[in-house]
Amino acid sequence: MKTEELKLPSYGGQALIEGVLMRGSKYLAAAFRKPDGAIVIETEELSKIYQSKLAKIPFLRGLVILWDALGLGTKYLTISANYQTEEEEEKIEGPMLYLTLIGSLAVAVLLFFLAPALIGKGIDSLLSIGATFQNLIEGLIRLIFVILYIWGIGKMPDIARVFAYHGAEHKTINAFEDGSNLTPQQVQGFGLQHPRCGTAFILYVVIISVIIFTLIGSTNWLVLILSRILLIPFIAMLAYEFIRWTADHLQNPIISLFAKPGMMLQKLTTNEPDEKILEVSIAAFNAMYQLENPTN
Repeated sequence: MKTEELKLPSYGGQALIEGVLMRGSKYLAAAFRKPDGAIVIETEELSKIYQSKLAKIPFLRGLVILWDALGLGTKYLTISANYQTEEEEEKIEGPMLYLTLIGSLAVAVLLFFLAPALIGKGIDSLLSIGATFQNLIEGLIRLIFVILYIWGIGKMPDIARVFAYHGAEHKTINAFEDGSNLTPQQVQGFGLQHPRCGTAFILYVVIISVIIFTLIGSTNWLVLILSRILLIPFIAMLAYEFIRWTADHLQNPIISLFAKPGMMLQKLTTNEPDEKILEVSIAAFNAMYQLENPTN
């Protein structure tokens, strides 16, 4: 019997620097490959908000869980970076961790939301193309920025290796959901893409933003800027629900078509892992699964 038939919680994860984070419904586990070759594992009980009523309310749950997951992801990405250096002064912790998160969010908002909006508005001011075409151009620019950014950083050796850990995370979860044994040899045979991937989430944020901003129509420069910032949480909620819905109904051929673009974009953010990378991903998953299911 496939594990998906047992209706177990939907497990997910995140690639780290020489590591993988796996998240369950109550616990997370992160495994890291240290420079000396050893694998170390850190675990943590998730915030009670994951089991709260807020986490069960459609749309609102997306905002709550995504915000918490963003904080956890940044925390463990920083921990993974710290494991790769022995110099204390080079490690990131405390206030610097939160400054890193805030700075990353600010750059993302500026590059992927404000810049395309301002360019689109500028083109409309020069050519009078109208609100609909302005928003379509803005969305196209946003999509191009996202794809070029992902493609560009993927050419960096360090990021390419992180993308291999991303591929290992997907392969491990795919193998688990298929009911296969979690050994590097078995897991290696599974696919690199997964419908609940954050890469797909980013793509659908872009697509939904085009629809929302087109509905808003023509605005002045101030309203344009404010709407692109203030509506990000609302767009994220819609994208989160869309990802959940498509992932739960992939057996429907029409709905599976909606998931295709997100799966295709993952080809830019996942690389084939070797067995040592798979060992780290499997170690993280097994540690998380044992905490989630202590009697198994």
